[in-house]
Amino acid sequence: MISVKNITTDQSALLMFKALVIDFQNVLTNNWSISYPVCSWVGISCGSRHHRVRALNLSYMGLQGTIPPHLGNLSFLVYLDMGNNSFHDHLPNELGQLRRLIFISFCNNKLSRSFPSWISILPKLQSLNLRNNSFTGPIPSSFYNIFSLKWFNLGFNSLSGSLPNDMCNRLPKLLEIYLHSNKLFGQIPSSLSQCTDLQSLWLADNKFTGRLMENIGNLSKRMTLHVDNNNLQDNLAPPVKHIHLHLHVCRINFHFIFDAKNA
Repeated sequence: MISVKNITTDQSALLMFKALVIDFQNVLTNNWSISYPVCSWVGISCGSRHHRVRALNLSYMGLQGTIPPHLGNLSFLVYLDMGNNSFHDHLPNELGQLRRLIFISFCNNKLSRSFPSWISILPKLQSLNLRNNSFTGPIPSSFYNIFSLKWFNLGFNSLSGSLPNDMCNRLPKLLEIYLHSNKLFGQIPSSLSQCTDLQSLWLADNKFTGRLMENIGNLSKRMTLHVDNNNLQDNLAPPVKHIHLHLHVCRINFHFIFDAKNA
């Protein structure tokens, strides 16, 4: 039996979102109506078991304004994509209530302030894309405790600080790291060689110093490395002959699957 109360919770959260953002293309205005079931609204996917909102994809919809905190009430949400819009200001702490989230993208917006600390408390997060915003300050140490994390892109922001030397011990499942075009400094951790599944490492256009780790050859032979425009003291040595360069932009090489029958 479908819980009317739970459906109303999701509907109320989404209608508040609709009321508080600027929708020049009238996508939400024309599609999000109480005359139709929430699960039929554009950008919404629901689980077949509980009929709760599981995925919210509003990318490339020309939306503007700030992210309303009411989205934190979508307690069954596992996929959240707001990329390629014009949202500004900060990401509200209420989003930290979405403990089922696996995938988050706010790439190519105008978000700012410090790195959102609530991301660190999402126990199931696998993919994070905050590329091309205006986040400032250090990446919280707690971010590196998201054991499930496989992919993150924080490139083209104004993040500062250094990378922890035990980064790969704390994030052993990492496949791709994008931290290029920030203000990061310090040495590139030699322990990155322990990320045995790492396939892409983008650290270009920062302020890293010291010598490039000699044991980088222990990384994947399909490794993509980009470290130019730093203050490193040496060039790539023979152990990294398998490493090649490949350009990624906002596209996310991440396959998202959830079991709708059990949702």
